[in-house]
Amino acid sequence: METLITILVGVLVTVAVYLLLSKSLVRVILGTAILSHAVHLLLMTMGGLKKGAVPLLGENAESYTDALPQALILTAIVISFAVTSFLLVLAYRTYKETGSDNLDALRGFKDE
Repeated sequence: METLITILVGVLVTVAVYLLLSKSLVRVILGTAILSHAVHLLLMTMGGLKKGAVPLLGENAESYTDALPQALILTAIVISFAVTSFLLVLAYRTYKETGSDNLDALRGFKDE
């Protein structure tokens, strides 16, 4: 199962790099979003699934499960969603001002 998820992470990174290298601003933003989700999936896979009891003080268990990696990944997902939303708003505003989302057209003039 871990090899299948690792292959999926590789495919997601490949798609993200392809989108990051394109000339459309929206594709670059989607590439960053896909790359962040690929990294989240990679971190969850490398952390592994640990089975154990809930880490409560009153319980007597042989092993406990640490919830910190899942909490950190969830926080990273929320932050990446907020950054993606902000970048999409900036791209929309850029399109409204310039009329283009082509990165070569947004470079400006040579004499600037």
